[in-house]
Amino acid sequence: MTRLQDAHAKGDIPVLILSEAEVKTCMDLRKLLDALAEGFRALSGHKIVCPARPQLDVPNTGYSLAMPAWMAGMHLTVKIVNVFEGNIAKGIPSHLATIHLFDPETGMPVCVMDGTYITAVRTSGSAVLSVRELARRDAKVVTVVGAGVQADQHLHLLPLVRDFAEIRVVSKEFADAEALAARHPGAIAVRDIEAAVRSSDVVCLATHSYQPVISAEWVRPGTHVSSVGVAPPGGEMPVDLIKRSSLFVETTEAFAPTPVGSCELAGLNPQTGTELGEMLLGLRPGRVNSEQVTVYKAMGVAMEDMVAADLAYREATRCGLGRMVAL
Repeated sequence: MTRLQDAHAKGDIPVLILSEAEVKTCMDLRKLLDALAEGFRALSGHKIVCPARPQLDVPNTGYSLAMPAWMAGMHLTVKIVNVFEGNIAKGIPSHLATIHLFDPETGMPVCVMDGTYITAVRTSGSAVLSVRELARRDAKVVTVVGAGVQADQHLHLLPLVRDFAEIRVVSKEFADAEALAARHPGAIAVRDIEAAVRSSDVVCLATHSYQPVISAEWVRPGTHVSSVGVAPPGGEMPVDLIKRSSLFVETTEAFAPTPVGSCELAGLNPQTGTELGEMLLGLRPGRVNSEQVTVYKAMGVAMEDMVAADLAYREATRCGLGRMVAL
């Protein structure tokens, strides 16, 4: 019996470990936007296995989500993300994550990488992809609402998809907007959110607000609005704006109850939303005229983590980054 057990012993498995700094080094933001677009096409084309994410709650403290995904040509990918809002007061990010890659033929572990940066950049990346595909081609003014991690990532990505003449940042605390804008050449902090939204071609909501941060009546015809904030049971996006706009989502699961779906979409007919992948595949229309108001509401899907982690892993192995450990 002992010999049989030894014959099937796992033994040491070399696993690549990638730190947050190494993942950042490996992430080409232009390639990420294109990889996300391909991922959305595959998702709507039913080429990706992406089961619903289970949630483990720690009462009055936070929660943990497991987010698995796989498609042919990729590693089995599982992200564990922990959301603990009290971390902010401790000087720790509220969202902490690791991403685990496994060989799809054997199930053997291949890589463990930081997922905190990937969570931030893939979320803002999907929103900015929606700007690339849905904002008017002549859009010149964008307002980013928020001054945290997501707003910061938006400011890195937005110049890659349009030649904006003005990039504005507005936040609950003006000092926070000033500090963020100072880190991004060309961005300016503004105080009056209503005036900013009323004169914008693109509005990107990136807050953790439990109630709408803009009014639907401020949004002028032809505007594209994106929203990445997740704060059940309310949310940053006004529901009346969603109802009078052309709505785009990652998948129709966005209409499911939280934690799978988006709280702002609760009770709405899933047929009112178009998946980004359906639009990219040409199955359903995107923007059809210059007066149309388009809205993208994100919830976060594991496909985004999978394609971002794949980019990081491939670049790390090409450049010899990270360190191998035996498991």
